[in-house]
Amino acid sequence: MWRPANPIRHPLPEARWPNADEASRSRLFSPVRTGQVTLESRTWVPAMVPWRATEDGLVTEDVLDWYARFAEGRPGALVVEATGIRDIPSGPLLRIGHDRFIPGLRRLVETVRQKSQGHTKVFIQIIDFLRVNRRPEKEKYFDRFFDLTCQHRNRLIESTGDSKWRDAGETEARDFLKTAEDDLLDQVLDEREIESLRFGYRERVTDMHLSHIRDLPCVLPDIFADASVRARLAGFDGVELHYAHAYTMASFLSAKNDRPDGYGGSRENRARLPLEVYRAVRERVGSDWVVGVRFLGDEVIEHGNRIEDAIFFGVEFARAGFDYLSVSKGGKFEDAKQPKVGQAVYPYTGQSGYECMPTVLSDKRGPFGRNVPLAAMIKRAVNRAGYSTPVVTSGGIATFDQCEAILQNNEADIIGAARQSLADPDWFLKMKTGRGSEIRRCSFTNYCEGLDQMHRQVTCKLWDRVDLDEPAITFADGGKRRLIAPGWDGKK
Repeated sequence: MWRPANPIRHPLPEARWPNADEASRSRLFSPVRTGQVTLESRTWVPAMVPWRATEDGLVTEDVLDWYARFAEGRPGALVVEATGIRDIPSGPLLRIGHDRFIPGLRRLVETVRQKSQGHTKVFIQIIDFLRVNRRPEKEKYFDRFFDLTCQHRNRLIESTGDSKWRDAGETEARDFLKTAEDDLLDQVLDEREIESLRFGYRERVTDMHLSHIRDLPCVLPDIFADASVRARLAGFDGVELHYAHAYTMASFLSAKNDRPDGYGGSRENRARLPLEVYRAVRERVGSDWVVGVRFLGDEVIEHGNRIEDAIFFGVEFARAGFDYLSVSKGGKFEDAKQPKVGQAVYPYTGQSGYECMPTVLSDKRGPFGRNVPLAAMIKRAVNRAGYSTPVVTSGGIATFDQCEAILQNNEADIIGAARQSLADPDWFLKMKTGRGSEIRRCSFTNYCEGLDQMHRQVTCKLWDRVDLDEPAITFADGGKRRLIAPGWDGKK
């Protein structure tokens, strides 16, 4: 992953934990309304992909155990992982693109309700993504994926000074390119071809020459709406539309989206499809069910969105009627590191990925609460526009005083904590009951993110090798890591 120049290793911030009485009077443990649903507290576990579904996207016992463990900590809300809205192969990622997924998702909802004793509301994040191929071997690329044209022949002549390439056989030209140095390939291939060779082919929302990309504005509203109806039938309290990071809807919002069909260019045009998707979802699920959105406060890429864009989108989302705004940052393909041959590019390896999940190796600002100012600026603009839509912030938040200060300063309405909740699923409950000294504190080294990058079952280094002889625990592939955090006997 990308690191800042001359990084500083930051210690974890000192933590003062409240007693039960102070916690009961805190803003953190006060209720908050999202649409027609009231959360018991402003504590929130954001969506995390644990890679525990079947290859067909079905809920497994490991999936149920994963969400049951977070539910035992009784957060105000728990957001289920990014779940694919299309019924297409996507590895061990949950799917919701067909009615056959409803029974398993219903079991998931029932599990969360049972394990939280009804204290936790459960939403599901739904996502669309475009095609991303693995980085090919050089020989395979030129044999199977490269389309040799007259332009390539002309560039070969210019680069080598050899006119034979005008009439050379296609096999000879391909074989030559297979062994050519990178400098020569840079002169012969265009930008997208170089990317396909060195990173793997990746579709963009601006690929208007592809009919299925041109048609996205026609098909996505109904696909998102169908998925949302299934989520309601499964018993979820609401749905979170995933408009963040490297995926389809975020790409429509991006300043890099220059589609000429009215869905790109200006901010108003870039927001058009996301708003049409929202309206289609709302029409199908009704006004009494939560529909929230996760979007970016800053893309952190060259020529990408900045906070001014995010403020515009936030106000428009609030105006449209979204029930909450969850603000993230970065996580884009455009600056990702080159993957190894046979692996797919991972959108959290460049600077934008770092800013999404900053670690204790950081610049002078440090990683703790680093992204909160983005949410604060969006919240201020939304409130000034006359809307009270709650804003969720996250990113390196892991102490009571930090949470409480964000809320008291009106920088956000709800506190999301993914990595700290993974480190200790009971940490909110431990704070609430005055037992904060027992919290297992995240070290923010992104061990978990490294597992996610490899699409391996996500665990935490603070507990995945602990009490391995505990009865009835399940293990990750290989049998060396436990899949679920150890239990806590202090629930009240």
